[in-house]
Amino acid sequence: MSTAESFGDHVRDALTAFGPLCVGIDPHPHLLGEWSLDVSAAGAQEFGLRVVDAAAGRVGIVKPQVSFFERYGSAGFAALEAVLAAARTAGLIVIADAKRGDIGTTMDSYAHAWLTPGSPLEADAITASPFLGVGALEGTFELAESNGKGVFTLAATSNADAFTVQRATVSDGETVSARIVREISERNARTTKRGSWASIGFVIGSTVDWTEAGLGGFDPPAPILGPGFGHQGAGPRDLDERFGASSALVIASESRSLLSVGPAGLAAAIESRVAEYRSAHD
Repeated sequence: MSTAESFGDHVRDALTAFGPLCVGIDPHPHLLGEWSLDVSAAGAQEFGLRVVDAAAGRVGIVKPQVSFFERYGSAGFAALEAVLAAARTAGLIVIADAKRGDIGTTMDSYAHAWLTPGSPLEADAITASPFLGVGALEGTFELAESNGKGVFTLAATSNADAFTVQRATVSDGETVSARIVREISERNARTTKRGSWASIGFVIGSTVDWTEAGLGGFDPPAPILGPGFGHQGAGPRDLDERFGASSALVIASESRSLLSVGPAGLAAAIESRVAEYRSAHD
């Protein structure tokens, strides 16, 4: 992807071409066993490469879960580097699900690791946590935009443990989730060309109650990473109902619901799921 096209527009093009399905690359130990692979860095790498092969040309986006590689230490990171490179070479948009979040030069270093062209861990986007302050991510946002990359900022996740913080209200009555969306959307409005999608997007769980979370629309439009499809209960026909007018922005992430079929059936499972999304929205 060249920097002439923003990451947001690249996502828009991928969703238009392939539909919303994003295939998670989650080499969980129990899945490695089911795939007859060793629970090791080598097994995780083989798993990831097989998912890339099955996804390429069938979907536009994949999302490696960094933790399932990181658990093996340096060998795991080497395996992840191989999977990231293979996916990007295959023309897939790669979202590294790293959920990094810190302040100052520490956060900047995380950003350089994942968002610098030519870096061993180069991805097209990362997930990031804003709970040390949205402003702490400014350097990451700037680096992403300058390199044609993206960031998906946690805004409203569907895990119950997050509700206390994310649904809490601040002094003006906004929920924390709504404040995150507003601050980033205001920034996006200053940095996004008219007619383009912003490159700084959001993570919003597919089971989130938008009214309870205080969420509304997105201006300018920005991609939404929507975990929770498949195994967690949401399906293709739920996308419009759960995301409403913003459903066209959603990257519907599925992992276990697809990966559990095993390597032999994965390509067919992906094709079937893509067809279900297409049928649900025709």
